[in-house]
Amino acid sequence: MKNNSSHKTWKDKLHDIIYEADTPIGKAFDVILLILILLSIIFVMLESVKGLTPATYRYLYYAEWVITIFFSFEYIARIVSIKQPSKYIFSFYGIIDLLSTLPLYLTFFITGSSALLAVRALRLLRIFRILKISRYIGESNKLAKAIKDSGAKILVFLFAVLVLCIILGTVMYLVEGEESGFKSIPISVYWCIVTLTTVGYGDIAPATPLGQLIAAMIMIVGYGIIAVPTGIVSAEYAASGHQPKKVNTNTQVCSNCNASDHRDEAKFCRKCGEDLRNE
Repeated sequence: MKNNSSHKTWKDKLHDIIYEADTPIGKAFDVILLILILLSIIFVMLESVKGLTPATYRYLYYAEWVITIFFSFEYIARIVSIKQPSKYIFSFYGIIDLLSTLPLYLTFFITGSSALLAVRALRLLRIFRILKISRYIGESNKLAKAIKDSGAKILVFLFAVLVLCIILGTVMYLVEGEESGFKSIPISVYWCIVTLTTVGYGDIAPATPLGQLIAAMIMIVGYGIIAVPTGIVSAEYAASGHQPKKVNTNTQVCSNCNASDHRDEAKFCRKCGEDLRNE
């Protein structure tokens, strides 16, 4: 947490409010921001509902403009309060913040672009920083590592399944033919994939006894195949040990280069060396 606020400039204080989640006012700002994002998403969803009164649509439109103007000022404030604005503008959150602000302005030029405001849902990712959920993701990091380590095995497995679908799809094309809906080998392979994954849309179905027998076998194999990737990942997860790696919960954002993910004990930015205490 930053201190010595009496020596801070107005840009430093603005940075604390907008970027920091370790201070009461910073956390309050972020919580308000999340509430407005949720309200905005709800308003966009309601605007797509048919049959509401004209007054309701009008209120939703006005409310959306109020939120958009707030987001516009917030975006400008984020740029102003950082010493290297480009570090924020071209960052992941910077791009998302811009994309979530533009759609309503684009309605002056492109009809229906307001529906793109749903992209604001991506801004909810900030909740991980605000609520410090990272302190609870030690096990999720372990699971992610297990999935990554299983990648090669899973790819080989998926390739084998794809080859199996091509073979069985070709067989079904020869057995059933166009009169049963198997008009081509690609369509037959599509049917095989849908059947093997136990989805079963029902748009294509075998009509001959032999085709139905093959389909039944594919369904049974499908149940067994579903368990294979789970077993691979579970084995890697069990082999990875039971001691989760320490997860840092520092939410400080560098006021110079916008870098985050600093260690809990960090006093200086891990990228540019800026004093995180901003004294």
